[in-house]
Amino acid sequence: MAKVAFLGLGVMGAPMAGHLAAKGHEVTVYNRSPAKAEAWVAKHQGRAAATPALAATGAEFVMACVGNDNDLAQVCTGPDGAFSGMAKGAVFVDHTTVSAQITRKLGDEAASHGLHYVDAPVSGGQAGAENGQLSIMCGGDPADYARAEPVMTAYARICRLIGPQGAGQLAKMMNQICIAGLMQGLSEALAFGQKAGLDGEKVVEVISQGAAGSWQMVNRHKTMLADTFDFGFAVDWMRKDLGICLATADEIGARLPVTALVDQFYKDVQLMGGGRGDTSSLIRRLT
Repeated sequence: MAKVAFLGLGVMGAPMAGHLAAKGHEVTVYNRSPAKAEAWVAKHQGRAAATPALAATGAEFVMACVGNDNDLAQVCTGPDGAFSGMAKGAVFVDHTTVSAQITRKLGDEAASHGLHYVDAPVSGGQAGAENGQLSIMCGGDPADYARAEPVMTAYARICRLIGPQGAGQLAKMMNQICIAGLMQGLSEALAFGQKAGLDGEKVVEVISQGAAGSWQMVNRHKTMLADTFDFGFAVDWMRKDLGICLATADEIGARLPVTALVDQFYKDVQLMGGGRGDTSSLIRRLT
């Protein structure tokens, strides 16, 4: 078992850290809001630290799951950042969805401190985190990944090294591009069925077993038909991720016409007051 620090106890990070504790790892947590860290300790044991640096002190592995590029830089760098507390040779594993640029920059800074860095964004949403069934796509040195993989299996359904630093984030962009298109198609199909007077659940029971089937269809169609959107990944965060995808596409010369369109549809949902609803609330602009 390893000594692990976990930085960020949101809807994803808290259950991920909980799985580490349940597997017998010695876990120290940090959260920007101390109350969340205290509540986590009350539930899972372990201990809470006042800063990322203190949480990382003595840890073999430091995991992070925060909000965006700036949040990640703040928990990594500076006198209170994790890098200043980590011992040489320790591995930093970033589960946040961020840009490949910040990943490479922080990877270089970690190396300057004698540390190792693996970018490891996750897919599977809140349910995947709670059930320990996340898909993890990683970038980094193969030896660093090999050290970190046994720890990540505490909350992973599948965990793979995609390539060098930044490759995990690029793979996560592909994941979000797929979800954007799938969710718009599912929203249009369900709205169409409602207008046509069909029983959406009966239709999905059939078509989910064929070529149209997807995780989104199986797991979200009932709540979409019920106009309930308090599950999983928020629209605000999806727009952050799609912004990263679109900016990266410009840099590498890729074309994302559908992604750009769906991003604007999510903006419509935000303007309707639905920024904190989950990504399946895309259907709201059609009904």
